[in-house]
Amino acid sequence: MVQIAVFGVGCIGQEHIRNLLILASPTRQDGGLARIHSIADPDEGSRVAAAPLLPSDCKVFSDHRELLLDPSASSIDAIIVATPNFNHIDVLRDIFKLSKAHLLIEKPLCTTVEDCLAVTTLMDESNDAPDPRLGRRVVWVGMEYRFIPSIARLIDEADRGTAGKAHMLSIREHRFPFLAKVGQWNRFNATSGGTLVEKCCHFFDLMRRILGSDPVKVIASGGGGVNHRGEGHADGRGDPDILDHAFVIVEFASGARALLDLCMFAENSRHQEELCLVGDKGKIEAFGAAHGESPDAPPRPNFRVGLRPP
Repeated sequence: MVQIAVFGVGCIGQEHIRNLLILASPTRQDGGLARIHSIADPDEGSRVAAAPLLPSDCKVFSDHRELLLDPSASSIDAIIVATPNFNHIDVLRDIFKLSKAHLLIEKPLCTTVEDCLAVTTLMDESNDAPDPRLGRRVVWVGMEYRFIPSIARLIDEADRGTAGKAHMLSIREHRFPFLAKVGQWNRFNATSGGTLVEKCCHFFDLMRRILGSDPVKVIASGGGGVNHRGEGHADGRGDPDILDHAFVIVEFASGARALLDLCMFAENSRHQEELCLVGDKGKIEAFGAAHGESPDAPPRPNFRVGLRPP
């Protein structure tokens, strides 16, 4: 059974815990695949909120370093990092120094290019001498939009060449504003990395995955016109400075182009995400259900292929 620790148990960390509990269920045919060994979070409110979800033998820490130094930490197989974006780099440095566990890191990896490169260096160095029990360390950034069923199907059809050579990819997300987080860290560029990092790294990842090419040019325009205006913060940070809408055009080495259309004050959209891939043989469309809705019913299909006449 895989022993897992969770660093950061706010709303996303709690979502990971719920998923782990499904894997841990003794009623599964395999008897359970995972066990939540421990959690760590410096915020008391988050620890209290997560407590009802935790198994009785789960160890609870207010400092991730204390968890890593606990004698039982040697049995941890994997760590999920779901802390605020801005402290990923410090948490990861401690993990690479004190543990050989595999890693699932919530997106984005870090808030700056420099910190991301530092993590890749630490990862390579940690695998110079793989752990005898765990082997080479696996480091995975959680780009879960790849696994939304309709989007996963689009990726599969793109790989099959159903639409032919890809020329255009458009991704539209019209959704609700950012949720409230501890200290509202997700509403400021300095702590979140900015909206196009915190939220839209999903879509830039999808562009590269679907088109199978690397970007060579980016053109972007955005603003913060509606959300969190006049909100203010007593700690001196003032109003949030993140974008709430943007257009981004990305040109790829293959000659393909992609467009992101983002609006975070459009709660009443029929589909929260809409993807359209156009190739020389036709187009493929995938749609994501609006937040909180049940999966699309047959009268509202979430996937469509339209081929050009032969």
